[in-house]
Amino acid sequence: MTGSDDLFPGFATERRAANGVEFHCRIGGDGPPLVLLHGYPQCHVMWHRLAPALSEHFTLVIPDLRGYGDSDAPRGGGDHAAYSKRTMASDVVALMAGLGHERFRIAGHDRGARVAYRLAFDQPERLERVAVLDILPTYEYWQRMNMAYGLSMYHWLFLAQPEPLPEMLISGEPERYLDHTIASWTKARDLSAFDPRALDRYRRLFTDPARVHAACEDYRAGAGIDMELDTADVEAGRRIGVPLCAIWGGGGLAPAGPSPLEVWRRWAEDVDGTAVDSGHFVAEEAPEETLAALLPFLKGEC
Repeated sequence: MTGSDDLFPGFATERRAANGVEFHCRIGGDGPPLVLLHGYPQCHVMWHRLAPALSEHFTLVIPDLRGYGDSDAPRGGGDHAAYSKRTMASDVVALMAGLGHERFRIAGHDRGARVAYRLAFDQPERLERVAVLDILPTYEYWQRMNMAYGLSMYHWLFLAQPEPLPEMLISGEPERYLDHTIASWTKARDLSAFDPRALDRYRRLFTDPARVHAACEDYRAGAGIDMELDTADVEAGRRIGVPLCAIWGGGGLAPAGPSPLEVWRRWAEDVDGTAVDSGHFVAEEAPEETLAALLPFLKGEC
């Protein structure tokens, strides 16, 4: 039994080829299909505290995104499109189709939430419902990137720098970088909220140069093609038609500003949501409160 297996008792571990990439997935539960997508700087194990309760109502598919965890980490290209959220959303569609699921619900945290809302724009016919945890749209953050946002969300600027600068600096002391990054985004500003077995997996991600590169490509795409796609949607007046739930940490990463509900209601037609008493990592810092907000929405009860 590996360090993460006992975090998902009763779940199968599978490798699935989709969209030209092999994905590491945990699959378990019973009911309608629900995809759970992690964010940076983590992998699928961030869902371990919510998975048992969610698996009572849904068939869960919990992959590592391309470039993260134990999924393949292809090199990025000059336009960084290999790590665009459109490409990652296509990964999810192909992965779920291979499992026999043409329509599904999806919940994503951080980068995974960006994949989720891009999928809701690009292929809404695939989705029943979409939940986004502790983010605003990429466009909104870049539009707000003043001194306060630049200091608080410095990683958006740092990781998007051209190769090899961020890769080189992170790889100098990868575990210290990982620990500092995660701790600084929690409400408590420490690692007390995290299971040591989960931390071990997050740290291992950052000892692999290919995955450090992939994470940087993810953010380079965020500063390029992802921003371009969001801007095109804004300029065309497009809005997400799939029911959307926004959950965020009251002590989260972004500086104070408009309510996330206010922002998401400009981007989607049917929006609900709430804050929880947490920093950025709501599923691990405040799992019970997050579940109480997430589960009724996913079940269609609100």
